[in-house]
Amino acid sequence: MSAVILVTGGTGLVGKAIEYVIENEPQGSRFAKRPGEKWIFASSRDADLRDPKQTLELFEKYQPTHVIHLAALVGGLFANRERKATFLRDNMLINDNVLYTARIKKTRKVISCLSTCVFPDKIDYPLTEEKVHLGPPHDSNFGYAYAKRMVDVQNHAYKEEFGCNFTSAIPTNVFGPHDNFDLKHAHVIPALIHKCYLAKKNGTPFKVMGDGSPLRQFIYSRDLAKLFIWQLREYDDVEPVIFSVDEDDEISIRDVANTIVKVMKYDAGAQFENEPNDNGQDRKPASNAKLIKLISEFKFTPFEDALQETVTWFLDNYPNARTGHGSN
Repeated sequence: MSAVILVTGGTGLVGKAIEYVIENEPQGSRFAKRPGEKWIFASSRDADLRDPKQTLELFEKYQPTHVIHLAALVGGLFANRERKATFLRDNMLINDNVLYTARIKKTRKVISCLSTCVFPDKIDYPLTEEKVHLGPPHDSNFGYAYAKRMVDVQNHAYKEEFGCNFTSAIPTNVFGPHDNFDLKHAHVIPALIHKCYLAKKNGTPFKVMGDGSPLRQFIYSRDLAKLFIWQLREYDDVEPVIFSVDEDDEISIRDVANTIVKVMKYDAGAQFENEPNDNGQDRKPASNAKLIKLISEFKFTPFEDALQETVTWFLDNYPNARTGHGSN
């Protein structure tokens, strides 16, 4: 069957990973590009999705049959804390325009990418899909979190009123090639990779905030890409699915930093600043039981292998990577 798959936010971390898998997965693989498929990876240069007119023009240009909706206004902790109204409004506009346009253009299916920040701040762990709406999200980023959470509400509303096949995924902590390595805005793994690189280059200490004890579930972007492709082809329920490694595969920030040191061959090692107040939450595990039951078989890339591929990409592409140095 012919299909045109539009990936919004297609030049970011996850979009680039989907493009990589589609271009490199061997024929016959569950995740390979199929005959008759045309993939479009759109960026903000193609359309400002906050603008309904530009969103409609993008859909009319490519006539997508399917959409993987990754586009969002994202930022670090400071930006989320200081610009809650902007993060709320811009993301609600983006999501509303994409879903409304998909409905009026009779798009067959839309998958939207959410975030574990949609979950309530006060909640029993592990996180599971049915806990999304059981309380308010953390105050630090409630604008972004509520905008993302509303996508699930919209999906249900469009399904009930119009029969739309709209659903969503909730990934845990994503990392990989094409990540944002800007130290002002980066998440923990790309930030530590960049800090270690600078420490090795300048002969300075590789300092890590906190004592390294918090545990997190990290998912490699190219594994996540395969899960989006699976969801696109094989999952047609409106309820969201958490995309994550097993709870048993939680890894401490200390182990992350030490693995980066090993991969980058930085002889001096990591120095932990041992301020408990810098640790954040000790752990916030998410269950992937629903995913594993649905997909049956899936092999996640071992963490060190995924980190090695990410570091190799970063070193090979440093001049053009998102490092905040102005030349990229």
